This record gives sequence, C-alpha cells and structure tokens, in this order.
Amino acid sequence: MTVHALYRDDFYLSTAEAVVTAIHEDGGIELDQTCFYATSGGQPGDTGFLERGDGSRIMLGQTKHGPIKDIIIHVPLENQPLPIVGEKLVLHIDWARRYKLMRMHTACHLLSVVCPYPITGAAVGEDESRVDFDMGETIDKDEVTAKMIALVNENHPVFVRWITDEELIANPGIVKSKNVRPPIGLGRVSLVCIGEDSAIDSQPCGGTHVSETQEVGAIHIAKIEKKGKENRRFRIRFGAPTDEN
Repeated sequence: MTVHALYRDDFYLSTAEAVVTAIHEDGGIELDQTCFYATSGGQPGDTGFLERGDGSRIMLGQTKHGPIKDIIIHVPLENQPLPIVGEKLVLHIDWARRYKLMRMHTACHLLSVVCPYPITGAAVGEDESRVDFDMGETIDKDEVTAKMIALVNENHPVFVRWITDEELIANPGIVKSKNVRPPIGLGRVSLVCIGEDSAIDSQPCGGTHVSETQEVGAIHIAKIEKKGKENRRFRIRFGAPTDEN
C-alpha cells in the first residue's frame, strides 16, 4: 500500500501517529503514514520504536523500501511483539541518530560543492561518511576541510525545492552522481538547495538534511584514498582534525 512519507516535507518531524495497514510474513510492518526514513541514496534507514495504545513498545531495527519507493517497511528487532492491521500506533524516531545522519548528509553536499567532480559513490554514516569522486588529480585534505568549514560558518540556508519529473529529464546537468540517476515516476523530484536562491548548490536528493549549514558543526576530511586511476574516496568525520587523521 502507498504510504504518506511525512519526512519528505519535514525533516525534523520525529514523532507521528499512524495506522497499521499490513504485516508481512517476516514481521515487516506497513503504515498509512510514517516519519521514518527508509534506506536510500546512501543514507541508512531510521531506527526507533512504535508505541502501542497500552504504552508498550515495538523496537525497530531498520526501515526499508519495498518493491517500489512508495512502500516503506518498518522491520522490528527479533522477538518483538507485532501489532494487528488497523491498530493505531505512535511512531518515535531515534532522533539523536537521525540528526547526526542529517548533519552528515548535508556535509556530503558541501563536499560536492568544494570538489565539483562527478560522484561515483557515497555512504552516509553516524560518525563517518564517504564520497567517491571521478577525479585523477591529487588534492590537499586540509584545504578541502577549510573550504567546507567556511561554508558551515557562513550559515547558508538549506531547503528543498520540488521539480517535476519532466523538468529533471530536461535538465540532466543538475545530477552530480555519475552512476545513479534520481528515481522518477512519483511525479516530482526533490532538489536539496544550499544558499539564498540556491546560490551555493542545488542537486536532486531524497535524503534528510539540516535547515542551515551551521548545524553541520565541526567536520573534517580524515582521509583521501586512491581507489583506481581516476577515483578518489573522501572520508568525512565530525570534529576538528587530529594528529591521527
């Protein structure tokens, strides 16, 4: 059943009410609406719990998409009780974890501004993220860090603008990823924009982000690895650089 993905319109929504619409054989739970982000685009799905009417909890281990993007499945941890179809629940995201992922995902976008090369891969993590670029030249990680921190400190707004599938098809140059194209078919595509009037950046992305760059906080490039003749992997970590980096 198609779900109303509340996170697409409010990245800061950490709790919501929902009704169970289906239970899968493996225990996966579908709801009529959800604030839980499902694993996609290199960002892990949300964890947290579902609160039942009696106050008991169903702890969730992951959130994932079904066969299509409009199906979101909430997967309980082992030995958790299951609700019944039609039951009303209150959803609670592990907000501390989600917020770190939001900060990290926005940091990845800032890195793509500083390093304007085609992206060949990316993975967002709670404590470290990586972005792979199609580039053969060497670059100083401290210089990249300084430029990213400048963007953080300038506190640019971060917001979403929606375009139609047709607009995306007509403007393929806005896609930075070299190997993965943004999903179309839902009728609209979200552009994550940074800066007034998208002056800093604008790229298709379905992930969750902070609302201004200063929320990213202290970050640095911990390592730049050579992954082939023309591929470089940048590792982003929270905090200031250390001697171990």
